[in-house]
Amino acid sequence: MTASPTAISRDTLAKVPAVTTGFWIIKILATTLGETAGDTVSMSLDLGYLIGSAIFLGLLVLLVTLQIGTTRYRPLLYWATIIASTTAGTTMADFATRSLGIGYTGGSALLLALVMMSLAIWYRALGSISVDSVHEPRAELFYWITITLSQTLGTALGDWLADTGGLGYIGAAGVFAVGLALLVVLYLLTGVSRVLLFWAAFILTRPLGAAVGDFLDKPVDHGGLAFSRPLASAVLATSIVLLVAIHSRRAVDAHRASQT
Repeated sequence: MTASPTAISRDTLAKVPAVTTGFWIIKILATTLGETAGDTVSMSLDLGYLIGSAIFLGLLVLLVTLQIGTTRYRPLLYWATIIASTTAGTTMADFATRSLGIGYTGGSALLLALVMMSLAIWYRALGSISVDSVHEPRAELFYWITITLSQTLGTALGDWLADTGGLGYIGAAGVFAVGLALLVVLYLLTGVSRVLLFWAAFILTRPLGAAVGDFLDKPVDHGGLAFSRPLASAVLATSIVLLVAIHSRRAVDAHRASQT
């Protein structure tokens, strides 16, 4: 058997990974790492949310520039950029909701509007917001802007349910896990747009990771386990690197098998 022209075209042009179960597992771990790493810089190192945001935004801009400049999907670079976006999202959301006093409800509403606006402008400009179309600079730029906004939104949503909603970190994580499970049911049993389901899942995985990250590193009297933030971040980062290597190896093996 040989690969179909469509499969060959995607493998050649793809700048982002295929959306598989492995992708979502790594994404959730990356969002959890974003929470613990962001808290490490802004809280444990006492640099504050503004300086933390500046550091991670600078890193994000650098990585996005490198990502756009590549000619193909590079796993470590891609996931490093995802982690930078989710870490920047953590510190930016905390700065907006806490330092600026917007609050979790106002911050979540504002960020949701910005995510919807980004997707609308992207669709109007290029005619598609599917990840399969992300292989040229303009689409990539829209992709990373939308991702960063969705990561920031996810942080605010997680804090909103955990604190304002009174559910605590585990309760908030449970709500978002149920939401993701419902999206899986819609994917398996209905004809709902796959693109819509992707972006809904992408947004929901962020507050899930945020709630889990907060549960790991927040003080016991705040409902957390008080784990060391740097240690938790190191364990999560190591796990992500291992899973990215395994996921990439399987993708290569599957591609080779399709050509035999």
